[in-house]
Amino acid sequence: MNDSPGWATPGSPSDGQGSDDGRPPAPPAGDDKWSASQPPPGQWSSPSPGQSPPPSRQTPGWGSYERQPGQRPTAPYAGPYGHPGGWGGPPPAAKPGVIPLRPLGLGEILDGAVSTLRGHWRSVLSITLVVAVLFQLAILLVQRLTLDTVVLDPQTATPSQALDLMGDTLALYGFQYYAEFTALALVTALLAPVVSNAVLGRASTPAATLRTVRPLAPRMLGLTGLLLVGALAAGFLPALPGILSGNVLLTALSLPIGLVLLAWFYVTFSLAPPALMLERGSAIGAMKRSARLVKGSWWRVCGITVLTWLIRSITAAIIAMPFAAVAALATPGGLGALLDGSAARNWTFLIITAIGGIIGTTITLPMQTGVTTLLYVDQRIRREALDLELARAAGLDGPGGTITGG
Repeated sequence: MNDSPGWATPGSPSDGQGSDDGRPPAPPAGDDKWSASQPPPGQWSSPSPGQSPPPSRQTPGWGSYERQPGQRPTAPYAGPYGHPGGWGGPPPAAKPGVIPLRPLGLGEILDGAVSTLRGHWRSVLSITLVVAVLFQLAILLVQRLTLDTVVLDPQTATPSQALDLMGDTLALYGFQYYAEFTALALVTALLAPVVSNAVLGRASTPAATLRTVRPLAPRMLGLTGLLLVGALAAGFLPALPGILSGNVLLTALSLPIGLVLLAWFYVTFSLAPPALMLERGSAIGAMKRSARLVKGSWWRVCGITVLTWLIRSITAAIIAMPFAAVAALATPGGLGALLDGSAARNWTFLIITAIGGIIGTTITLPMQTGVTTLLYVDQRIRREALDLELARAAGLDGPGGTITGG
């Protein structure tokens, strides 16, 4: 046996000195606390060198669960009929809401995000719809302004005209990306309380969600602004020397560097919105918190985020396709206007496609925000044993509560 606290070597309650023939020491004379009959010789002796210990009579499959090196300790579990362990391994984790309370896999994160949307659709869709309408209107106006360029004939277009059209196109796509980035950060923060309730198996209403968010609105807007400024700096600072010098080649070579910095910035601080809303700290503190949680798991967070973005983009494109077809048919010139680019300057085409974009964004954006919040929960479970706190908050281990900071 070991000498760890709480353990003692088995044997007779004596001073540990036995007789030469292997018998236990005789009880002291006149001591009536000891029985006169003692075990026969050898029953209390330790096994001789090389002798195997007696076989265990424990039934296979009923052994207690032993914690492996580096594994976080868990609460004791009583298996069937009160025996510890269970049928060949640790018990399944408790699942009061959309995820089990343990470190999550990719499928469980995606399923939890979809289950949140399905089970709390009133709160999720009402909040996302408002944000989607605002940002789609902004994109619509910028699209109408930037593409108000004369349709170019590739055979007669001058280099300056082609350069202007290229600049307008890059400006439009850049604005769309950063508008989506801002909307994603904002919706993630707004829906973090909804996902928190879904994890605990609690209901959410739009009114209750707004009451939760309202005190944190200034900090939420401040964090959104900081993330936007940081993303702009990461994307454009590498290209700034080429832009200021008018060197097109230098600008083009700096674009990959900007994309790498932008990806690093986005993944590193992607968990800041849920950290702000669920831990109720400052905007700067939420960004630092996100960087600490992502550290060491950057590629995992990046892979799950990119995969979710691909799924969301494909789903949104499928939703928007019927609206694009209707818009092409309703636009003067039909498919010909769509092919030569003139449809992009027609209000009918722009409005119908914007409606499709609003519907697609409203349905698919909550999936991305749900995955981000569940990644935050998963990282805290892996690093800080948040699952034990969540179990208590869900009423599985002590009085209920809320998700709080670590």
